[in-house]
Amino acid sequence: MKESGIDSQKIIRRKSDGELEYQPDALTIEEPLEIRIGRKALATTMRTPGHDEELAAGFLVSEAIIRKRQEIAEISTHRDNIVVVDLAAGVKFKLNSARRFGTISSSCGICGKESIDAIRQNFPAIRSSKIRIDIDTLLSLPVVLRKYQGDFARTGGIHAAGIFNSTGDLKIVREDIGRHNAVDKAIGRAFLDGLLPLNRHLLLVSGRASFEIVQKALAAAIPIVAAVSAPSTLAVSFARENNQTLIGFLRPPSFNIYSHIERVILGGK
Repeated sequence: MKESGIDSQKIIRRKSDGELEYQPDALTIEEPLEIRIGRKALATTMRTPGHDEELAAGFLVSEAIIRKRQEIAEISTHRDNIVVVDLAAGVKFKLNSARRFGTISSSCGICGKESIDAIRQNFPAIRSSKIRIDIDTLLSLPVVLRKYQGDFARTGGIHAAGIFNSTGDLKIVREDIGRHNAVDKAIGRAFLDGLLPLNRHLLLVSGRASFEIVQKALAAAIPIVAAVSAPSTLAVSFARENNQTLIGFLRPPSFNIYSHIERVILGGK
């Protein structure tokens, strides 16, 4: 029986005493989603079903295909895992921008020199902002995010992305088997609600901080990106170049700051 993004299947479990038992196990669903603009297939991403309209919107924003809410007339989901984005009258997108898209795995989205150069061209660096976060608030975020990771609690196999304001209030949280999909869903929700740019917010992801996580945050103008695990070298260099604060290994009571430390109030409250 499918419930949200979770399925249940029978398994054989070997217990610590060596005995075997047959029981149901909750598994995270992974299925393809085809994103279309009108009749044109743009990309297919492996994702956890749910919030597909947000995923499509976030993907289009993070890839600089659309920039304003009014550019979208309608987003509709169809059978067979298809979501269709109809652009507003007069809005067109460049076909060349879609050439590199194909099937996007759940473990990694789209990387490579072409995508890096495109992001640098399409999104400006974060402007100097007044947003700052104190240590106590920063350390409280993983606990807050974990409370809303209902699917992770059941399956142990799904990522989360949370958007917080500078005082630690959780505004949006989404889960998906793909880290980049969870971020797209969260950013997509904010975009559809007219909340972009998120220049006074922080993005927290439950896994590692790859280049794509940082660049998607840049697309939404998020100045602070935090992860409970490690960043990649490319994520660090990209954050430094684009004036983003990047925090890794956020596991209370410790964390690492890799770039633009000035947004963290190190003296506490």
